[in-house]
Amino acid sequence: MSEDTDDYGDLDARRNRRIRIVAWTVIIALILGGGGATVLTLLFG
Repeated sequence: MSEDTDDYGDLDARRNRRIRIVAWTVIIALILGGGGATVLTLLFG
């Protein structure tokens, strides 16, 4: 089992990076698209 984690270590790091980029893109798109307007209104009154 440890051999598998060694083999896929680089792939896992790239996958985590891609997930992080997609998550931030979705968050920014929601805010720009007005989906986050309600959240911002609640936060900043």
